[in-house]
Amino acid sequence: MIGVIGGSGFYELLDDAEEHVVGTPWGEPSAPVTVGAVDGRDVAFLPRHGRRHHLTPAGINYRANLWALRELGVTRVFGPCAVGSLQRHIEPGHVVACDQLVDRTWGRADTFFEGPDVVHVSFAEPYCRELRGVAAAAARASGATVHETGTVVVIPGPRFSTVAESRMYRELGFDVINMTQHPEAYLARELGLCYSTLALVTDHDSGVDEIEPVTMAEVLRVFDANIARLRTILFDAIARVPLDRVCTCADAAGGKVPAPPSSNA
Repeated sequence: MIGVIGGSGFYELLDDAEEHVVGTPWGEPSAPVTVGAVDGRDVAFLPRHGRRHHLTPAGINYRANLWALRELGVTRVFGPCAVGSLQRHIEPGHVVACDQLVDRTWGRADTFFEGPDVVHVSFAEPYCRELRGVAAAAARASGATVHETGTVVVIPGPRFSTVAESRMYRELGFDVINMTQHPEAYLARELGLCYSTLALVTDHDSGVDEIEPVTMAEVLRVFDANIARLRTILFDAIARVPLDRVCTCADAAGGKVPAPPSSNA
C-alpha cells in the first residue's frame, strides 16, 4: 500500500474511499485515514494538519500519523508539502524534489525508540532515492518546472521567518523552507518506510530580494491554483511506483522494531 500525507491546502485525495479510524499507542492521528485505489494500487490518505487545518506544525502527532499508515499496510509514503523559496530562481508554482533536509525545529517527539533499546538510524540521505525519482518523473511529465534536487530547512512555525532569518538560510545555501518535513521524514525511516516529499513552492520567503514577505493567504492561494496539477502528479507517481522495493529503507533500523510506549522499560 502507498501512503500520501497531504499538507496545507490538501485535505482530500481519493474520491471513492473507505474511512478508517486508526488508534495508535502514540495517540490519535491527525484525522481518519481514507483508503481507496489509484490505477489498481491501494492508497491510504491522511491530511497532515487535519481536515480543518486545526493542527499547527508543532501540534501534529507525527508518530501517530506514521504508525497508523504502517498499521494499515503502507510501505511507501509521499509527503507533499508547501514550501517557501529561499532562492530567486526557484519560483512559486515550481516543484522541488528535495534530496536533503536541515532540521531547525525543537521540542518535537522525533523518535519511536525511547528505550530500553537505543537505536541510531542513518539519515544521511533523508529521502528515498527510488521514491524521489518517481515523484520527480511524474512532476516533469505534468509539465511542471521541476528542480531535481534541493535542501529544505525545517523551522518550528507557526510563524514565518524574519528577514534576517530568511537571509541567513539563503546565504547558507538552503533552497526552500518548510515547517513539517521533520520529524515526518525521519520517523518514516525509523519504521522502515520509503518516504519522499513533493514540495510545491508557494512563495518567496522573507528576505529574498525586495519581494513582499509571505502571508498564509498567499500560500493557500498558490496551493489552490496548483491543487489539480499536484493531484495529477501524485496519481501518476503512484502508478509509477515499482511493485518491488530495491532501496534500503526497510532495513534502516537494522532489524529493530519500535516498541509501543506501554512496552518501554
